Amino acid sequence: MSHSTPSLRLQGPARRRALIATTGAVALAGAGVGAWTFLAPGPGIQGVSDGVVLDGRKAAQASAYLAADAAGGRNKLRVTLDGAAVPVTAEGARLKLRLPHLKEGRHTLVVAGGSSLPFVSYRKVVGFTVDATAPELKVADPEIKNAAPVTIAGNASTDARVSVNGKGVPVDKAGAFKTTVPKNTPFVTVTAVDRAGNTTTKEVSARGRRPMIRAAHITAIGWSDDTLRGDILALVRSGKLNAVQLDVKDEDGEVGYASQVPLARQIGAAKGYYDARKAIAEIHAAGAQAIGRIVAFRDPKLASASWKSRKQDRLVLTPDGEPYDGGHYGALSFTNFANPTVRKYNQDLAVEAARLGFDDILYDYVRRPDGPLSGMRFPGIGTATPEQSITSFVADTRTALRPHAKYLGVSVFGIAATRPTEIAQDIGSLVKVTDYIAPMVYPSHWGPGEYGVAQPDTAPYAIVQRSLADFARQAKGTQTEIIPWLQDFSMGSTYGPAEVAEQIKAAASNRMNSFILWNAGARYQGAALTQIAKR
Repeated sequence: MSHSTPSLRLQGPARRRALIATTGAVALAGAGVGAWTFLAPGPGIQGVSDGVVLDGRKAAQASAYLAADAAGGRNKLRVTLDGAAVPVTAEGARLKLRLPHLKEGRHTLVVAGGSSLPFVSYRKVVGFTVDATAPELKVADPEIKNAAPVTIAGNASTDARVSVNGKGVPVDKAGAFKTTVPKNTPFVTVTAVDRAGNTTTKEVSARGRRPMIRAAHITAIGWSDDTLRGDILALVRSGKLNAVQLDVKDEDGEVGYASQVPLARQIGAAKGYYDARKAIAEIHAAGAQAIGRIVAFRDPKLASASWKSRKQDRLVLTPDGEPYDGGHYGALSFTNFANPTVRKYNQDLAVEAARLGFDDILYDYVRRPDGPLSGMRFPGIGTATPEQSITSFVADTRTALRPHAKYLGVSVFGIAATRPTEIAQDIGSLVKVTDYIAPMVYPSHWGPGEYGVAQPDTAPYAIVQRSLADFARQAKGTQTEIIPWLQDFSMGSTYGPAEVAEQIKAAASNRMNSFILWNAGARYQGAALTQIAKR
């Protein structure tokens, strides 16, 4: 008489049922007379689960483990990923499955091994997917009408969840979505997240294009002059201007009001030439908007303070580590647009100006110095081009200004439309991260023969009309306006009302009804201006 377990003396189905009851086995693994093998549950796999979808970041960090005691020891294990063996190492009380780099696509992990019980083994299969591709997302420029609300519509990958300003919206089987936001919502952020967690984000303006402005420039010191300030406000009150461009930070690196930005105070840049809130209130009371101009990277104040404190990486340098001069601005003039402190300083001033009540922030000197690149270095720029670094700076400013609902403009050289690398202003990229581009197309600044004009300084209409056509082409299909700086000063040729009016007509021929007049002394020829039509 055998002393074996009674259940094992049973034959056929009865024997199998008894073994399952005794061992917890769940499935038949083999067949053959006298060679039955049963699958037991075996140890659970930790770290990845059946049916999971991993994004690229999670896939790079993915780890899989087995409980060492439940696994019966690593010597009894057979682990494969997509048919290839996976090494197993002990890690404390667990066994770690050393997964290789997981490529995008479907994967199958198999863990198999023996058991201490006779005729019993286990086999675990986990199928999972790696999806490292961000979902598609297209958002149409919204049509802005007087009536609220504004419709936001577009298409996303069919497996994506879509949200608009953080609120989920329905997506149909084709990936189309549509929702509305309240009128005067400044920016709309549309986000698509696929089942792996990959994210694509698009930002659109729901307030439409920057409304028409006709402005004149005045410095911080000029604003403190009763006559200069009074003459500009008189043009506003007469209906010929509807905006005033007042300097926040100028070419000397001075901030015109008593700024509270720490670095401005530290380097002695914060001045008290005007009271910002009072000045903005006066401009608004006259019926105009206030445009705050920030001269970004030409900044002698910051450059000098940085050099003295041995923070040379804040400056544009020559190859041998000296401050870059270039023969135009002085040895300590141009700060380094790739430096985080320099970038943050200008962005902090932009945010402060927005909080004080400026309606627009208009960057100037948002560029590299002119001259050959071989003669200058930008510490910290890494692999980016100067154009990419400057565009990212502007984009970061737009993000910082988003909560304040202010317009952002960028002043650029006239040559930037066709020669972006000469001063690192890529118009095709900048139109994607600004509300308007302000080209300085002063006739006196063009060389003979530009755009086929023999003497641009004596042909204001021709040179302005032809050069702005290039900017119009690059802004086509975007919501970005082109608002040119126009010349109201004499340099070479005498410019009176007729020459200023010719430039205004040239801009209008390119469907550009906005402009900003430049005169360093803030003395403008009202006779060149017509009254703004009331809407």
